[in-house]
Amino acid sequence: MAARKLYGSVESTTTMRALASLFEHELKFEFVRVDLNAGDHKKEPFLTLSPFGTVPVFQDGDLILFESTTIMRCISHVYTNPRTEQVYVDPKMQGIAATWIDVEDHHFNPPASKLISELVFKPKNGLPTDEATVAVEEAKLAKVLDVYEERLANSEYLGGDKFTSADLTHLPNLYYLMRTPAKRLFDERPKVRAWCAAIMSRPAWAKVVEMVMEK
Repeated sequence: MAARKLYGSVESTTTMRALASLFEHELKFEFVRVDLNAGDHKKEPFLTLSPFGTVPVFQDGDLILFESTTIMRCISHVYTNPRTEQVYVDPKMQGIAATWIDVEDHHFNPPASKLISELVFKPKNGLPTDEATVAVEEAKLAKVLDVYEERLANSEYLGGDKFTSADLTHLPNLYYLMRTPAKRLFDERPKVRAWCAAIMSRPAWAKVVEMVMEK
């Protein structure tokens, strides 16, 4: 069997998402670093794998996938692991979990990504933070977290009674947001705060964080 490979950059939230899924399912793989600063993701041979020039890319034999949520969904359905099963047998429950994956993509990620840009990457690159943008995006994120607080009052995890990709998909943005003043938005909501602590303490996620810290 050809070796599994994940192409990406450990600073990238999308790559972090795919890494978390691979570690959760205890899959052996080779990590191939892509230098985004050098623009390697916009050049051949990488464009043959990812036609839009985005990371990550997952390769397993003749299977090649790009887009991190697609990679995450595929891994959870194809590479099942009894110890860390993330898929429900009941299609109705799986539908609920899938809904919250899409909620992250359409409602949580947009304000979270903008906040990370303003509060993490702009300062890192010596650029000023736009405080007006921060205020607007924090207000948007607060509304999303109000919905999460209500959901988590009735369910231990977003997707149901067990950890699933609906929770995992949030981890990369949480990693960065918890290092900014926006952390208070999570701390102010008891159920959300407990959920964050639980999913961020998972051993698989600790491996991702270790890779980020060692880059």
